[in-house]
Amino acid sequence: MIRPDLSLPIPETIEAAHFIGIGGSGMSGLAGMFLDRGIRVSGSDRADSAALQALAARGARVHVGHDAAHLQDADTVIHTGAIWPENPEFVTAKERGLPVIHRSQALYWLIGRRPLVSVAGAHGKTTSTGMIVTALRALGADPSFVNGGVIADLGVSGGTGADDLFVIEADESDGTFLLYDTAVALITNIDPDHLDHWGSREAFDAAFASFANKAREAVVLSSDDEGARRILPHLTHPRVMTFGKAEDADVRVHGIRTDGPVSFELTHAGQTVSAALAIPGEHNAVNAAGAVAVLLTLGHAFSDAVKAVEAFAGTVRRFELHGIVRGVRVYDDYAHHPTEVAAALAAARTVVGDGRIIALHQPHTYSRTQHMAAEFAEVLESHADHTVVLDVYGAREDPIPGVTGELVSSRFTDAERVHFEPDWAAAAAYTASIARDGDYIITLGCGNVYLIIPDVLAALGQQGAPAE
Repeated sequence: MIRPDLSLPIPETIEAAHFIGIGGSGMSGLAGMFLDRGIRVSGSDRADSAALQALAARGARVHVGHDAAHLQDADTVIHTGAIWPENPEFVTAKERGLPVIHRSQALYWLIGRRPLVSVAGAHGKTTSTGMIVTALRALGADPSFVNGGVIADLGVSGGTGADDLFVIEADESDGTFLLYDTAVALITNIDPDHLDHWGSREAFDAAFASFANKAREAVVLSSDDEGARRILPHLTHPRVMTFGKAEDADVRVHGIRTDGPVSFELTHAGQTVSAALAIPGEHNAVNAAGAVAVLLTLGHAFSDAVKAVEAFAGTVRRFELHGIVRGVRVYDDYAHHPTEVAAALAAARTVVGDGRIIALHQPHTYSRTQHMAAEFAEVLESHADHTVVLDVYGAREDPIPGVTGELVSSRFTDAERVHFEPDWAAAAAYTASIARDGDYIITLGCGNVYLIIPDVLAALGQQGAPAE
């Protein structure tokens, strides 16, 4: 992993940008917006993808694999934190003296002086950002945006709008959310994570307090989250709006019904409006309350804001249906923290009916697996009927001896309800072999676990239903 050096100067002008890791959901959206500005774009990634193909169709020069020759005429190199310091394009750019900046700095350059809504939090920020962007468009606005995931009804993770307003998913994992000149800050929650960067919960909390206090116009904060409540005494901002299920929340969500796509009531300043989303899960009702609170700070009427949020149809890799074979539905979800896994599986439980939930879990990073194996096991055992655990997706980290997916499976109290299988072909076959009509299979993780889905669907088609 390369930690962003935010002290590096950002070029005043960029005419030819090269993106290392251009296929990522956030990076591809950012690259697309550079194309919108008439900037020549090139980039590389480890594997081909729909995102690379879409950028190529728009005129970007994209490459599969990393090679110094790909830089060609680039005057600025933009990278993610997930690449290694030995990346040949990164090394060569440094040797040539080219400006080499983190993607957050490129986004800062792109935003300029436009008013900015920044969405931060350990969980829910991609969905919340998508809700805000979708709602603004339903209200007749046309913001620019960069999200961490593809917004389903737009088909992109980033876009250039005609209005001055900019909406982004801001990343707390490496501190880059403190870089931006934010007008409205939304904090979905402060669940301690990324402590490999921050070192302690106290430092993590202090960063969120700083993020909130720096907002020029308003702070929107969860009323329910323990971490958000912890930083509340440290906020000096004159305009703080809360949202959630708490009785004293400024935008209160209540009457939540989860027997299918979630429906609920929102109350603000004595006015109550009913709402329903196209997606399931109590957590999404709470996310909607946060999005409505942001719209209020931007001057929209309460009832209009609620109805606009209803237009949101979800984001890619958030409880996304990939196929149905012999009555078994196969979903994918980005959840990679125990809290997120619990929320995803709880949402599935509300719509699975009499079927069972089979979780196909890929632990993400060795450090998180080492520190949270017991928590993952508890959540998976509590919320899924059966779990298949893959091996760890290391991402930016080197392996840690003794840390594998078995560290999670060994923590289950009922060994009959979990199966550790590091071989993907065997994992797909096993998962299909235990699934029956009405079951939901859900892949969980922010690595590449979604790539196993075609194998699962194929295995379901090849096998008959198991005996009852």
